Amino acid sequence: MEIEHILPSDIEKRSFEIIRKELAESGKVIPPDIEPTVVRVIHTTADFEYADTLMFSRNAIEIARKAITGGACIVSDTNMALSGINKKSLAKFGGEVYCFMADEEVAEEAKKRKVTRAYVSMEKAAKMDKKFIFAIGNAPTALIKLKELMEEGYMPELIIGVPVGFVNVVEAKELIIDSGVPYIVNRGRKGGSGVAAAIVNSILYSVDATRGAAGADADANKPS
Repeated sequence: MEIEHILPSDIEKRSFEIIRKELAESGKVIPPDIEPTVVRVIHTTADFEYADTLMFSRNAIEIARKAITGGACIVSDTNMALSGINKKSLAKFGGEVYCFMADEEVAEEAKKRKVTRAYVSMEKAAKMDKKFIFAIGNAPTALIKLKELMEEGYMPELIIGVPVGFVNVVEAKELIIDSGVPYIVNRGRKGGSGVAAAIVNSILYSVDATRGAAGADADANKPS
């Protein structure tokens, strides 16, 4: 076994090269619009099963990109996901990342009603006068509440539904797939906060890349 000597700045790039090579060798053909997201999730998890289980509603990436450039904010169900999302990239468009799990009022309300904090957090977000993308990596109850809110007329910009676990996880994800909302969902039990953050970041980086390319094209077309 031979150790590769790679500069620290090149490790991520090399990792992506390996992932894309192994996907090609396994015969996986991933549509170009979702490929960066699938590759980043595999990079985060080292799990190639995501190439088969990540589900995207029609034009989900483009819808998310438009929402972000239009100032949409992100709501997560964990502080871990909040920490992992690139807030600087989101802030370029006026967006913020929220997590209400440590909110005292949310905690008190959840205890009183004997529901999860994630459940109440979704209610709190829905009352805010903001466009939201929800990035759910831990609590299926958050997805269940979002489905209830949508039945009452609330409509998120997009739901990223990738909670991990055993109780109501599979069922909650299917609720979102069947809800009519734009979604990115990982079918089955796998997921997690890191996966949720990776999906959000893949979209943010694609927006940054597009803006950079557009700026380069504009500079190239300037009269000399």
